[in-house]
Amino acid sequence: MNLELFLNLPDDSVWSETARAIDFKNARISSLLPIFPSICGGRAEVAGILRLFLNEIVKPAMRRRAGLLFAPAPKSRKTAPIRSILGLMLTRLSIRDIVLIDALDLEFERGLTTLTGETGAGKSILLDAFVLALGGRGDASLVRAGQTQGQVSAVFDLSPEHPANLAARELGLDVEGELVLRRVQAADGRTRAFVNDQPVSAQGLRAIGQELVEIHCQHDERAMVDPAAHRKLIDAHGGLLRQVEQVRALHQAMHEARRALDEEEARIAKARADADYLRHAHAELEELSPLEGEEERLAARRQSMQRAEKVAVDLRDALSAFAGDNSPAGSISQAARRLERRAAQAPELLEPPLRAFAAAVDALSLAEEAIETALEQGNFDPRELETLEERLFALRACARKHHVSVADLPGLAERFARDIAALDASEALLATLTEKAEAAKVAYDAAAHALSQARRKAAKKLDALVDAELKPLKLEGAHFHTRITSDAENRAPEGIDRAEFWVQTNPGSRPGPLAKVASGGELARFLLALKVVLADRGSAPTLVFDEIDTGVGGAVADAIGQRLARLGARAQVLAVTHAPQVAAKASRHLRIAKSAAGKAAAKENRVSTRVTCLEEAERREEIARMLAGATITDEARAAAARLLAGTG
Repeated sequence: MNLELFLNLPDDSVWSETARAIDFKNARISSLLPIFPSICGGRAEVAGILRLFLNEIVKPAMRRRAGLLFAPAPKSRKTAPIRSILGLMLTRLSIRDIVLIDALDLEFERGLTTLTGETGAGKSILLDAFVLALGGRGDASLVRAGQTQGQVSAVFDLSPEHPANLAARELGLDVEGELVLRRVQAADGRTRAFVNDQPVSAQGLRAIGQELVEIHCQHDERAMVDPAAHRKLIDAHGGLLRQVEQVRALHQAMHEARRALDEEEARIAKARADADYLRHAHAELEELSPLEGEEERLAARRQSMQRAEKVAVDLRDALSAFAGDNSPAGSISQAARRLERRAAQAPELLEPPLRAFAAAVDALSLAEEAIETALEQGNFDPRELETLEERLFALRACARKHHVSVADLPGLAERFARDIAALDASEALLATLTEKAEAAKVAYDAAAHALSQARRKAAKKLDALVDAELKPLKLEGAHFHTRITSDAENRAPEGIDRAEFWVQTNPGSRPGPLAKVASGGELARFLLALKVVLADRGSAPTLVFDEIDTGVGGAVADAIGQRLARLGARAQVLAVTHAPQVAAKASRHLRIAKSAAGKAAAKENRVSTRVTCLEEAERREEIARMLAGATITDEARAAAARLLAGTG
């Protein structure tokens, strides 16, 4: 086999080639050890990868039968491709007190796992519980009788950049390591949701769950009636996601260029309509010449002048007390001179009063000077106050006229000037913006047209691949067709195309939309064919198929089983089935049954749903039951063995 393909391109053909090179069904696994060097070319790290492949892919029952468990693969750079494939999956599901389930803990593996059991055993209960953990609608009837609440936890092993982890981070959640979704359903109808033990809304839980699991049944039409979903599937299948992002970016650029042009056109149109008013208002503002902060300065000056006018009379009266014969300074000076003449006779008595008289004279002199200074500062020309008030009135009147504050008048004058200048230069500016908008539209149209052509090519390939899957699914006369309609004038972020899946179920019948033309059983098989073709693109890591084989048997059921197994090579697949042919194709088989939940429960006639992972002999017996019914015959057991061996 081509080992490089095995390491880097793990598609269906490579897995099949590996399985043929290493015959798991007819050779003991221990016999593979001697051929490792030849397969791996003596490279220890590659041998480790092959060991990992055997540990993860080979059926657990086969490993146990061979009595061999390989040592863990050495950590190596080349193990990443395999780990990225094997790591995206549901690993555990724990259910407590949901309908007939009292306590159930299930572990899941990669590949196809089938769930079988008698009608009424609890398969639908198991799925309802799983849906609850994924954010589905809660209901008080889900709680087991006699209990106050039920709980479901689902654990997923994901890469750090998986969309579910990104969605959780967008909700502000810490999602390091495993992703654990938990839902608590109370008997009063209320529910609580948690992600990694962090509270989250049911809507947030649902948004994360949609990235993890897809559940399909015969009457499930999700992704079948929404043309936008069809287009996304085509883009994913054709590897066109980068082109779609380019078109989306060009659409944004085109939108912004058009918006700039529209805004400028609207502004200039309004300016032209108001041209006379603009010029008159701008001239008026230019004549007024309002300045930044002018109103505050003028108001402060006016207030100061008004206060000075009120105190000026009192200041003049105070100054008059220092004038003429009534001035206290003269009387104090005269008294001081008389004492100075006696100072020599009694200096120890007169020096203190003389110093006090001198200080008093100095203080009176300072007071007189202060009053004179205040009068000078408060002195103003009444005409100045009148002029100031006229200026304030003019500014405020202009502001009221234009419905702005006085502080906004300078900015308004600048805006009027810009509008007039823009009006004068409008033709040149409009021409530039028009050229930019047209260039952006041309760039978008070219990219959208190229994307449309690529979509049509991808759709043709998709149609051919799906058609090839239909005949084995007993849809021999059916034809799958992707109908793409393009509208060059409808420029959307994702392009100009509208895609829809159409089918023709019988020769000569009129084709139509898949969800409207196909019956429930046909819809399920068309869906399965699509999922097989789109296995590694456009799907969640875990796919659940609920009885999509209802109403078919024999070769059709075998074909469904084969395709589910192929799908399991790329994704984790859980299939609820009544078809033994489907159950035989699984790598793991779970049987669902009802039983008494203990002695006390038996006395109360209470039952509980149990799930058993079947060993090889148990699995053969279960498939025989599915073939024969209540009475299992040796012929049924032989037929079951042939189905398990792949020869039935």
